[in-house]
Amino acid sequence: LTGHHHMPGQGDVMADNPVLVALNQQLDCYQRLAKLARTQHEHVQHSRTEELLLILSQRQTLLAEVAEPDEIVALAKQGWQDFLNTLCAEDRCAAESLLRKTRGLLADIAASDLKDSIVLQQRKFKLGREINQTTAARKFNRQYAAAAYGQPRSALDRQS
Repeated sequence: LTGHHHMPGQGDVMADNPVLVALNQQLDCYQRLAKLARTQHEHVQHSRTEELLLILSQRQTLLAEVAEPDEIVALAKQGWQDFLNTLCAEDRCAAESLLRKTRGLLADIAASDLKDSIVLQQRKFKLGREINQTTAARKFNRQYAAAAYGQPRSALDRQS
């Protein structure tokens, strides 16, 4: 999984340890989530709504996939130092490295999502302002027309 070496007959501790397996699965999922976050950012920047919805759906699927490894790792974190003490030096380094890389990816994903949410909020605000300006312009035009040409006659008045 990580290319570490072991003595024949020692057994592959990394593959046998469910926490180390979960750390690897977790990192893999978060790497894919980070890639989707970068793609999502492009779609947000270019207002590609359909593509954005597809990316969000794919992210939801990956989040469901990472739930089990996240749970295993969360339990191990409660006694992290005790867990590390059960590992050989090489696996201890691998576990800490996997956790560090995953934390970095989570920070990147959160930062990217924050940027996207700000862009979408600004777009929503701008659209709201444009709607209000259009509504105000229509109201002004109606008032101007009424002042300039008198009140529009109702259908009953026109029939007589």
